[in-house]
Amino acid sequence: MQVAILDDYQHSALALADWKSLEPEVRVEAFPDHVADPDVLARRLHTFECVVLMRERTPFAKPLIERLPNLRLIVTAGMKNASIDVAAATARGIQVCGTETLGTPTAELAWGMIVCLVRKIPQEFAALKRGHWQSTLGIGLHGKTLGVVGLGRLGSQMARIGAAFGMKVVAWSQNLTAARAQECGAHLVSKDELFATADIVTIHLVLGDRSRGLIGAAEFNRMKASAYLVNTSRGPIVQEAALIEALSARRIAGAALDVYDREPLPAGHPLLGLDNLLVTPHLGYVTAENYRLIYGQAVEDIRAFLGGRPVRAINNVAARVA
Repeated sequence: MQVAILDDYQHSALALADWKSLEPEVRVEAFPDHVADPDVLARRLHTFECVVLMRERTPFAKPLIERLPNLRLIVTAGMKNASIDVAAATARGIQVCGTETLGTPTAELAWGMIVCLVRKIPQEFAALKRGHWQSTLGIGLHGKTLGVVGLGRLGSQMARIGAAFGMKVVAWSQNLTAARAQECGAHLVSKDELFATADIVTIHLVLGDRSRGLIGAAEFNRMKASAYLVNTSRGPIVQEAALIEALSARRIAGAALDVYDREPLPAGHPLLGLDNLLVTPHLGYVTAENYRLIYGQAVEDIRAFLGGRPVRAINNVAARVA
């Protein structure tokens, strides 16, 4: 079996799991570059029987799947990947399997971004290298209000850490109950109240029909001029044009983004020209510990598939193809 590991940006995949344990039955090739052109990608993957995907970096839609006649197995990081057309894969008898992922790295990054925003760490670092000493005035988190949009696995971590900073924590999502919020040390408020009162708004929702474009001009207009927005969830939850306008007009103090409508973010994108925006290249899940878990379980998935006993299956090929 030929296995392609896609989007290995850090050239780390082969070193973080025991791929050699699959030899000689399996030959593995890792590709560090991202290929967006579907024609180029289809040519590259034409002979491969298995592809290993790191999250949603490379979409696997029906037109691509139908151009890969040898593909038998897709392994994705995580047990959910909205960029894979699972129905199309199932129709062609392609098994789709996933892996576990750690639940802590994204919350850690989000708090790093928050501290960088309010204490102006990137600006001070750049200024100090230019020979300047103390050029900005930051704000503290103690006594401020943290607004958590989405109080699931990640949002609840954010709430607990916010409380440890001495912050008042408020939360909202479509199905959030007062009891659930209280369990996490937060107070349930309406969406309007959250955006109007929070000093930091942090987003932790799954992207879907109800959350796509959920935050736009109306929400930014409700926010304090001194408030910050942080999005480490998914780019399309925030209306990009509305965010650019709010930041450009200084309607809010600033924002931090780890996720975007289009990834990788193209060079020259308008977001990159804003001086009150902190950006990182979707690093929320990118830790050595998480990669070891993901790639290690990808090896297990491939071995189990070859043995006729798929594990962590996302689809049921036998039931659909029979």
